[in-house]
Amino acid sequence: MNQRNLAISYMKKANVRFQMLEFLLSKEAFSDVIREAQEVVELVTKAMLRLRGIDPPKFHDVSFLFIEHKESFPEIGEDEIERLVRISKKLRKERELAFYGDIDFIPTEEYTNEDAKFAIEETKFVIELAYRLLSE
Repeated sequence: MNQRNLAISYMKKANVRFQMLEFLLSKEAFSDVIREAQEVVELVTKAMLRLRGIDPPKFHDVSFLFIEHKESFPEIGEDEIERLVRISKKLRKERELAFYGDIDFIPTEEYTNEDAKFAIEETKFVIELAYRLLSE
């Protein structure tokens, strides 16, 4: 197996999860949208790195590697890389809260329809970047 095949596998998994986001939204499972959106972004960013021969570490937010290796992504503008980094960092920060909550943070009560829709739009942006790389 090569890096490209593994990246394509990640994208297949990410696409299935992305399609689930609309279902979760329709069920008003807003915190689940946030959590799953993070997983989609994680898979997609790792696919993008693999497409450029960069082996991603085994943790959730690998966005710093896009800054370190921005010369490896000439088809992605600097402003797009900055947005990708913001999206990945924000969703990573929300990952555990969206799933487990905390004593003073009940996920099913805290996240809103607007939060979920925003997460979906941001995730879609990251996926579109990845398809730009895949089409090369």
